[in-house]
Amino acid sequence: MKAVCDLCPRRCALMEEQVGFCRARINRAGKIVCENYGRVTSLALDPIEKKPLRRFYPESKILSVGSYGCNMDCGYCQNCEIARANSETIGWEHISPESLVTLAEAYRPQGNIGLAFTYNEPLIGYEYVLDCAKLAKPQGLRIVLVTNGMILTKPWEKLLPFVDAANIDLKAFSQEKYRSLGGDFETVKSAIAQAHGKIHIELTTLIVPGFNDGEDELRAQCEWIASISSAIPLHLSRFFPRHRMKNAVPTPVETVLRLSKIAKEYLTYVYTGNI
Repeated sequence: MKAVCDLCPRRCALMEEQVGFCRARINRAGKIVCENYGRVTSLALDPIEKKPLRRFYPESKILSVGSYGCNMDCGYCQNCEIARANSETIGWEHISPESLVTLAEAYRPQGNIGLAFTYNEPLIGYEYVLDCAKLAKPQGLRIVLVTNGMILTKPWEKLLPFVDAANIDLKAFSQEKYRSLGGDFETVKSAIAQAHGKIHIELTTLIVPGFNDGEDELRAQCEWIASISSAIPLHLSRFFPRHRMKNAVPTPVETVLRLSKIAKEYLTYVYTGNI
């Protein structure tokens, strides 16, 4: 029996036992389920600034967890080893929500404030994130997402009450460019607007030479962000050759600094990364 995944704008129509584009969701008995549920490939106690979040519990640490898969296809993916992986191409360990929350609590003496779902695209493991968050929140643990924002309105609305903060990638500022990355521009903008005022949000744009490093595009992006709130922090990060762009050149430091100066004309908090 064919079933349609209603988590992200791809809306993959899957036959029985077929896995979606994201490599993490599967049709089982006519129902879309999270195939990577509890399958952890990466686990580390990170500084909160590494997410990156600069204005959410600064100088704290957070237990960061990742699985495999992604619902976009960026040629310059910085975490391609896990984002482009599936259950058979990368090693993983099963960690139940109960065990993950217990582990997060055990790290409190080392400064841990909660759980960050990151490294790959966490929202394709939606059910796992939601179940962990529902257990963690009553324990006073903070829930953080590092996400591409490719999630539809209804599931996002259901998850937000259990989230404290998110860093959302704003990879470019046009539908054409988002389409080239396998994403949907309007969905991401909607997710950002929907989260504002409900959780703490910060945005990240990885500056890729020849792709999204134009001044006019950045001005349009910053004007749009400021129309929601000029107090939303924006991180402009330097690209290094990865994945299908290994032969590209890194973003010049001067480019990131020049664009950050422009962004500051519109936004109160602008940070540079990887320089």
